[in-house]
Amino acid sequence: MTHFLDRLRAGIRPDATLRTAARQFSRDEDGVATIFAIFMLMMMLLVGGLGVDLMRNEMERVRLQNTVDRAVLAAADLDQTLDPKAVVEDYFAKVGMSNYLTSVQVSEGLNFRKVTATAKTMTPTQFMSMVGVDELPVPAISAAEERVPKVEISLVLDISGSMKDNSKLLNMQNASKAFLDEVLTPSTKNNISVSLVPYSEQVNVGPDIFDALWVDTRHQFSHCIDFPDGHFVQTQMTPGFPWDQTQHFQWNYYSIESGNQLNTMYDTVCPRNAFERVIPISQNKTQLKAQIDQLQPRSGTAIYAGMKWATALLDPSFREVTNELVGKAKMEGVFGNRPVNYSDDQTLKTIVLMTDGQNSDSSRISNWAYNTESEYAHWAKYNFSYYLYHYVNSKDRHKYHYQAYTAEKGDTLLDKICDAAKTEGIVIWSVGFETTDHGANTLRSCATSPSHFFRVSGTELTTTFKAIARQINQLRLTQ
Repeated sequence: MTHFLDRLRAGIRPDATLRTAARQFSRDEDGVATIFAIFMLMMMLLVGGLGVDLMRNEMERVRLQNTVDRAVLAAADLDQTLDPKAVVEDYFAKVGMSNYLTSVQVSEGLNFRKVTATAKTMTPTQFMSMVGVDELPVPAISAAEERVPKVEISLVLDISGSMKDNSKLLNMQNASKAFLDEVLTPSTKNNISVSLVPYSEQVNVGPDIFDALWVDTRHQFSHCIDFPDGHFVQTQMTPGFPWDQTQHFQWNYYSIESGNQLNTMYDTVCPRNAFERVIPISQNKTQLKAQIDQLQPRSGTAIYAGMKWATALLDPSFREVTNELVGKAKMEGVFGNRPVNYSDDQTLKTIVLMTDGQNSDSSRISNWAYNTESEYAHWAKYNFSYYLYHYVNSKDRHKYHYQAYTAEKGDTLLDKICDAAKTEGIVIWSVGFETTDHGANTLRSCATSPSHFFRVSGTELTTTFKAIARQINQLRLTQ
């Protein structure tokens, strides 16, 4: 009060004092930085807290989504004998998420099963609650479908002489049987068929198929057909075409044991044993495996011949043969309508082509020396090279034979039949098993795409065959 009175005595008015104090306060900047820093710190904490809350929410979402994915994949498996809905519920129970599961829908039929599951939970927030958001939703949905469409498969196996090396034949047998185990299951009954096509220098289709075709039959020692070059640009077996029967003889070499030249006949151009024959359009896994177990390495390599028969067994024109085979009880009646038309969108046609080498040369006996029954019998008795060496003057030996196929011609024919198959929509998987670079390049070109070609060695063949089988009969996430 004394100070105030002193100011009055000095002639200073109170309102002037207040105005001066206000002006001084307005110009005073002490403490401003501290207030701003506190404000910014609060904003940073809030933004950082938002990130923490969102990260926790995403982690929970991923955990929930992974659970849903695994559950529907297991439930949709056609080999799964338990109730699909119960399988999904069990997956959620095992991870303590039963309360999160909101719905399970199952749709299934003769050759498919689709399972859809949805789940939802909420994650509480720690920082976003400051702005009114107390929790964040965690949704998850997934659907898996295993659909086993009708599938026609040609399994084309190399049994040429080089397969005797490095346990290649055994590895091929194990891989092929593993493939059959994958594609022929109870759930695929009457939907998937396999045609087994063993090949070496030729393909023995056996008497049943042979007799159902119009063939210029010369002998009964074996059952192979030499396709004209022009027929490698098409997949069909032209109805009523007069096919040429392959000569039955062994030309490529004769054994030399203990210095003696022997009259061997175990590697004839056309395979002659029953276990070397084609098995057409079958789901008899026992029969297919038994024949695979009997296969033996022999003779040269004609990949083009194996591929030609592989496509023929998928072409609708072959249905004329299957009808006859069904009528003679040589094939299951359920497959009497196979091969189906290419336009059938419910059926996949695919070839699995395997070789350990590349196309080789192949000779034939000159026509003048192979045109009577006695000559057919003669060359079925004598090794061709053995006979020429012992009984024909060296200057005349060239007259007895000609080179019907070279390795280069074989590659050309293979390219043509592969292109024809791909044009018709046939999916080609090719496997180079411990093959040469040339052989690998040939197979890569034949395959539907580079990803349909595999180059493997040893037991990798089994892994590859199983992988191909799983892709044929694939289980996939659809959402």
